[in-house]
Amino acid sequence: MTQDLNLARLAGRALMVDIAGEVLTPAEAAFLQEQHIRAICLFRRNVASADGTRRLVADLKAALGDDLLIGIDQEGGAVMRTLFLPAAPSAMALGASGDELLAYQVGAAIARGLASLGVNWNYAPVLDLNNNPRNPVIAERSFGADPQRAARLAGAWMAGHLAEGVATCVKHFPGHGDTHTDSHLALPIVDKSRSAIEEYELSPFHALIRQTPGLMSAHIVFPAFDEERPATLSPAILQTLLRDNWDYQGVTITDGMNMKAIRERWGQARGSVMALAAGADLSLVLQFPDEMAAAGTALREAVATGELSQARLAQADQRVNAMIQRYPAVQRGYSAEQEAADRALFALAWRRALTLVGTAPRPPLGGRVRLVLQADAPSDGVSEPGLSAEALTKRLAPLYQLDVRTFRRREELEWAELPQDGVFTIIATTTRARYDEAQRRQWRPDLHLALWNPYAAADLACPALVSYGFVEPALDAVVGWLKGEWEATGSLPAPLDDIHS
Repeated sequence: MTQDLNLARLAGRALMVDIAGEVLTPAEAAFLQEQHIRAICLFRRNVASADGTRRLVADLKAALGDDLLIGIDQEGGAVMRTLFLPAAPSAMALGASGDELLAYQVGAAIARGLASLGVNWNYAPVLDLNNNPRNPVIAERSFGADPQRAARLAGAWMAGHLAEGVATCVKHFPGHGDTHTDSHLALPIVDKSRSAIEEYELSPFHALIRQTPGLMSAHIVFPAFDEERPATLSPAILQTLLRDNWDYQGVTITDGMNMKAIRERWGQARGSVMALAAGADLSLVLQFPDEMAAAGTALREAVATGELSQARLAQADQRVNAMIQRYPAVQRGYSAEQEAADRALFALAWRRALTLVGTAPRPPLGGRVRLVLQADAPSDGVSEPGLSAEALTKRLAPLYQLDVRTFRRREELEWAELPQDGVFTIIATTTRARYDEAQRRQWRPDLHLALWNPYAAADLACPALVSYGFVEPALDAVVGWLKGEWEATGSLPAPLDDIHS
């Protein structure tokens, strides 16, 4: 292999990219081959069915070779790209039960489903901590607020997952919990002392760093470590802290470089050079094929100018090779009996997560109930779409005589205009967004079903039932509680602000 070809190959293998749909087109295969890509990130648009996903992975291997890295976000809860696999509980749901054995079993079951597709890398678990109730993107994706407890649960989840042969990827290093800003939209800053960050945000990462084969960086500036560059681009964080001080030898991947925090400031191509130079092993370049190609070119040019060494690219390639050899993209069997057992396990986990905030009454079965909720709950860009009013209405209609009141935006609903007739009123929160001050003052439901962001339970002056998710088994758990079939035994794994009883 000539030197130029070897450099082009190393540059392409330092990128992880996505593809457009459920089928690998000939044009896409040719592009990936030309760019020497061997790492693919899957999204929901790629995984419509089990058989289709298996065919896609097989086609990718046929085009790119067996040493393939297939990654996916399969955290559980609202970040679960597949609809056909069992719907796993969110991390905070597991935090509410506090059961490490259950966390191990859930991690293993998620990995079994992925292994059946040939996916060999899961961007999970989340090690961010719930120390900011106003965080717009973490919430139920975290195991909780206490770093030691979160590390124990995440470590158990990870051990189960790895035991089933699928690599993990802890995120978002060094911690995305204490932000008010979504890095998909802007560049967050966590301006705290180094000692405070080490004692809190970094604690679960440090506890589990030798257990995980992969780690994802955060597009967040931590001035205590680097005043100018976000962690994804910071040698002080990715090299000095992670590699030199902690001696981490696994694979480090960036968060999506198409996120505005990076793309609008540096661009995906320039950002890839900076990330690899800082110590990352893979740059996650998404959405725009021309920028994928530009990123490969930029890496080669950076070697030519001396900004980046070819040895650094070779080191990154070796780390990825080692992970693929340990966790190959091999499709494994997943029997109907095992899948049914995993669904039952997840249903149990969702049921055990149910948490009461205040003394929550159950409306009488068969009685009149007014259900107030948003008509649709679109994706927030991180998670999958939430629960539609139509879907929840279908679940509750067999229980009550429903009067359903929907709104497109919360500010459209005037609480005083609802009939003041004494009918038991349920608010269902089906989006991640918190309630504002006007809604806190005016809305007075009898019961709040907090079906997504648990912190929403703190916003309205009424009792709440928190489910930590809105997928079918989570709704089964909620319906069972409403029918009196079981009690809510979960405990909040993080304090809510302004709790009302």
